[in-house]
Amino acid sequence: MTTESTLPASEAIQTTLRPMRPEDLPSCHAMSLHLYWPHRLADWQFHHQVSSSWAVELEQPDGTRSVAGSGMLCPLGEDYASLGLVIITDALQGRGLGRAMMQRLLQDAGSRNVILNATEAGRPLYEKLGFVVTDTLSQHQSTTARATPVLAPDARIRALRKEELPLLLALDRQASGMDRSALLEPLLASSEVAVLEQAGQVKGVAYLREFGRGRVIGPVIASNVEDAKTLIAHWVNACPGAYLRIDVPGRTGLKPWLEEIGLTCVDNVVSMCRGTPPAPATQWRTYSMINQALG
Repeated sequence: MTTESTLPASEAIQTTLRPMRPEDLPSCHAMSLHLYWPHRLADWQFHHQVSSSWAVELEQPDGTRSVAGSGMLCPLGEDYASLGLVIITDALQGRGLGRAMMQRLLQDAGSRNVILNATEAGRPLYEKLGFVVTDTLSQHQSTTARATPVLAPDARIRALRKEELPLLLALDRQASGMDRSALLEPLLASSEVAVLEQAGQVKGVAYLREFGRGRVIGPVIASNVEDAKTLIAHWVNACPGAYLRIDVPGRTGLKPWLEEIGLTCVDNVVSMCRGTPPAPATQWRTYSMINQALG
């Protein structure tokens, strides 16, 4: 898609919506820094690896080209996809490029239901495109959080074993209501996974990985909120003084407890879905997100 600007002919520019290339990622990273987003270049590279990615290319009258917009859609099996990292630079706001980017990403989604997390600024556009609010999401972070996991006498927390990957993916499908295998397998390459085990039975799992300004705890999967707290407390206790972040859905009820242990809420957004929202298949639940762009 190519559009002509509405500037006078002497100042005319063109914008092209095209597939994102690896060499575009430093420019995308710079755009996110301008918005005070915490993403590292490595985070953009991971998103690009697992997503259908598009860039808005700006051509100046002198022929200079630069990246001035981004958007990514991560397929989650055949039924769902997660949409995020949609940016249009300030200079191109009001030209319909945000809507054009969204329409391109939704076209890539095909018949999939699409989930996203939206700020209040982005919410009106998403609602016009058929998204409805399904929950809230609170972002918590701290370098001074303190928590000690409380374990039953027959319980322990240990590292994930390689042979447990099928179990891990099955638990995630049950908890999220989506097949996120193609996303979680590469995520594991940069993650540590803690397993809560009681009487030989797996009670929950929690990922920890580098992201943004420090480390993020998520996803956390458990069958009840107390087990989720135990897993979160494990990583807080294991990382004294580290910059920790966790993003939790409102339905989990974890927000007050996270505040109590020193993980301060710094932002709230809304979770939205276009189509049928994903739903857990069993008692397993997702208690924290991978991140806001991937769900």
